[in-house]
Amino acid sequence: MSEVNLSDATFEKNVLKSDKPVLVDLWAPWCGPCRMLGPVIEELAGEYAGKAVVGKLNTDENSETMATYRVSAIPTLLFFKGGKLVDQMVGVQTKAQIKAKLDALI
Repeated sequence: MSEVNLSDATFEKNVLKSDKPVLVDLWAPWCGPCRMLGPVIEELAGEYAGKAVVGKLNTDENSETMATYRVSAIPTLLFFKGGKLVDQMVGVQTKAQIKAKLDALI
């Protein structure tokens, strides 16, 4: 299973109304650090299938969500549980660091 492609239009349904914890990767195609993080996010999507939702949101195409959560730098990872933002990480992170945050939500 690969990550879910999120948009401003699908954010509420796929993130805020999810019955599982959600990791949202805010990225853009021109962002080098975002591209470095991409394969890690894809691996996590497979590893957490059925336990958590792992999604990517292209900030160039979806500025509303970025503004709502006051994201000023990418890559930014947002962690949601029960429809609420509970944690975030800015910049490139290791897979172990991201897993630790996700595991704490499951």
